[in-house]
Amino acid sequence: MTTSKPALPDIVSTEQWDTALSQLLIKEKALTRAQDALNAERRRLPMVKIENDYRFDGETGQVSLLDLFDGRRQLIVYHFMFAPDWSQGCPGCSWVVEAMPHLAHLHARNTSLVLVSRAPLEKLEGYKKRMGWDLPWYSSFGSDFNADFGVTTPQGEKHGVSILLRDGDSIYRSYFTGARGVEHLGSHWTYLDLTPWGRQETWEDSPKGWPQTEPYSWMHRHDEYGD
Repeated sequence: MTTSKPALPDIVSTEQWDTALSQLLIKEKALTRAQDALNAERRRLPMVKIENDYRFDGETGQVSLLDLFDGRRQLIVYHFMFAPDWSQGCPGCSWVVEAMPHLAHLHARNTSLVLVSRAPLEKLEGYKKRMGWDLPWYSSFGSDFNADFGVTTPQGEKHGVSILLRDGDSIYRSYFTGARGVEHLGSHWTYLDLTPWGRQETWEDSPKGWPQTEPYSWMHRHDEYGD
């Protein structure tokens, strides 16, 4: 039996490699600046007020949408595909969850992150234990939350990320992305970039009055933030 070797990039001299790399880095830097501009535009998106009194089942009992903020101003909701009649969670959503950052880094920027699925809490807790996760996961079973947020449709379940901001007890939805829009998520930077306040650093192009600190000055090890 004959086997073919996998294809390889061209092999060149160190000088040629340096030249090719330098040319690519110019394009990568341009892409970074374009992403910065897009993030700045996202921070200026208008919002829609959430009027419904949604209820969720969690490990401490039934809670409200406001409770999911856990006292913080911003909330990232990952809509995890897990329908009530499924025996286990979506494998693609599981990939996304296992790339999520340590939540302490988001909490340090006044931002909470939760998972929400339609399956009953008992199923969520069982799958969570199987996967070894400790992320907060809530069931929207029996409510209109998933349908209202566009992730449960007549065609089936969808995954996605909703960004919410609260002002006192008033809650607003500022952003949503789904499908391949979640593929780049996997660090606290990319999650914070989705929120109205962004990374909250002085270099960012943000509207006047946004909370900001000097770059990196707020960053600590996850067990060093305190409360």
